[in-house]
Amino acid sequence: MTNQKYTIRNAKPEEFAEIGNMMVQVYSQLEGFPKESEQPNYYKMLANIGDLTNNPGTELLVAVSSDNEITGGVVFFSEMKYYGSGGTATKEVNSAGFRLLAVSPKARGNGVGKLLTVECIEKAKNKKLNQIIIHSTKSMDIAWKMYENIGFKRSEDLDFMQGDLPVFGFRLKL
Repeated sequence: MTNQKYTIRNAKPEEFAEIGNMMVQVYSQLEGFPKESEQPNYYKMLANIGDLTNNPGTELLVAVSSDNEITGGVVFFSEMKYYGSGGTATKEVNSAGFRLLAVSPKARGNGVGKLLTVECIEKAKNKKLNQIIIHSTKSMDIAWKMYENIGFKRSEDLDFMQGDLPVFGFRLKL
């Protein structure tokens, strides 16, 4: 997907470390979100985000600006068994999901998160899947509102606790 300012595409392996560093920066700055010292394994996963693409049906998508700068990323899962969350989401069938959406601080407010989300929805539709599943937290209130505006509905059966952090599930029927 391309708009005038950003292109959404699969990340190249040589970009994985940069995307991971951006994700660590973004998540560590979320108000009320656990810090690296509280959830070191989570941040290790973020830093090594490209490793998730070793799983079948898993893609790391990246938003690249017209001047070739990485401005955002997200991991798309066409097979939920690799989704990697707590709760019941990994048992969902005929479903896709995405996790770990992050937009660099200097690109916020430009629609990058929405572009990444819409690309994930299109990938799920192209695979003829019935729904797309995501999770969010209260710390991610801007993204939460965006997801609801796109049509995602809260799905309490997908909620779980990540340590002391409540994580809230959403579904979009396709």
